[in-house]
Amino acid sequence: MRKITHAENQARQAQKMKEERLPFHVILNDIRSLHNVGSIFRTCDGVGVAKLWICGITGFPPNNQIAKTALGAEDHVDWEYDENIQSVVSRLRDEGFQIIGLEQTVDSVWHTDCLLKSKVCLIVGNEVEGIDQSVADLCDQCVEIEMSGVKNSLNVSVAFGIAAYHVRSVLKG
Repeated sequence: MRKITHAENQARQAQKMKEERLPFHVILNDIRSLHNVGSIFRTCDGVGVAKLWICGITGFPPNNQIAKTALGAEDHVDWEYDENIQSVVSRLRDEGFQIIGLEQTVDSVWHTDCLLKSKVCLIVGNEVEGIDQSVADLCDQCVEIEMSGVKNSLNVSVAFGIAAYHVRSVLKG
């Protein structure tokens, strides 16, 4: 099995730059770790997210700590900062986006069981507190990732990656 060469990877990248992004937006709200933000930027690029919204206390580019894990993805993912998550959610809802929270609630379903529409916005919250209750109240549905161990959650960037690739698989059909 032959590895792909650097030149072949560069050709792939040039082609991917021309591809249309998915009808998939992501909101980061109150993410503390800039390394998590950078990792999420990189995953957004890999998934094909159309736009990343950064809200609350979440750090945003330019920032060396974000760049360290994003590895340039912050230059290829369309992003915008808006301190007020409620206004972003309202705007996206008006544009026809289904608002999904990545959060454990009494009504959440496994991320693989959520019935997704054609335009999805996934909200990811703080590493410790998750999505604030006032934000969960704005969601059409909340999803969680099934855990088999004693810990009840994954690192936020890992959980986002799992959920985002599931959304990608559904949207790409």
